[in-house]
Amino acid sequence: MVILQKECVMHRSILTLLLLLIASPLPAAEWKLVWCDEFDRPGQPDPTKWGYEVGFVRNNESQYYTLDRRENARVENGMLIIEAKKERFKPSAGDSRDKGKRSKDREYAEYTSASLTTLNKASWTYGRIEVRAKLPTGCGTWPAIWTLGTKKQQVGWPACGEIDIMENVGFDPDLIHGNIHTKSYNHVQHTNKGSKITIAKPDQGFHVYAVEWRPDRIDFFVDKTKYFTFTNEGKGDAVWPYDKPQYLILNIAIGGGWGGQKGIDDSIFPQRMYIDYVRVYQEQKP
Repeated sequence: MVILQKECVMHRSILTLLLLLIASPLPAAEWKLVWCDEFDRPGQPDPTKWGYEVGFVRNNESQYYTLDRRENARVENGMLIIEAKKERFKPSAGDSRDKGKRSKDREYAEYTSASLTTLNKASWTYGRIEVRAKLPTGCGTWPAIWTLGTKKQQVGWPACGEIDIMENVGFDPDLIHGNIHTKSYNHVQHTNKGSKITIAKPDQGFHVYAVEWRPDRIDFFVDKTKYFTFTNEGKGDAVWPYDKPQYLILNIAIGGGWGGQKGIDDSIFPQRMYIDYVRVYQEQKP
């Protein structure tokens, strides 16, 4: 009888331990920093991390994106500064890629800006991408923090996938937009998916603009507030091309199909986007 009681106690202890293990949540995955730029070296943006889009690139925009020009992109006081300017600028021959407005036929640009990109330098599949930034403002500005699929040249847009971590248009300055574009969901077909959040005077202070991108969803944040989730519907690449690498773009556009809907106020220039840091994390399983 004593032996039997001891066995029962032992069995109950084992059962209790198993129940505790089952009931206890598994340790959460941790975000590990895998890439960053803290902009702590003044002068040229780090050429090992950043390249440039050049020319009149897209969306019938009015700015000419310059190549490694300090007036438009530089690091100073621990920040990356992207500056849009109102100036008469003669483009280099053959730089335009904007077919919608035959921009290649313009002898001069009336505005300059910069678009920095990690294409062919860094790309990621899944992770948390966060950028702490203070935005430009004024009618005609269109700053953006966004990603594109690295296979864009092979499969085209929007099949490559686009994630708009932050977009803002100066004629509606307190709204921050997050959007996705895919072959099925894009603004050309008026099917793009996204949302927006009100942030008072984002040109007056810094905010963290971020996405957390996982195999089943992409969550969009400003600071600690999540305001949009795009969920993987399991319907293939046309809906979810986001199981392949994406690269990062930082730019200020001027005018164009969205930013220029209410014109361009020339009295606002120059306009700057200040970027304190860019950090990319990926989940590390415990």
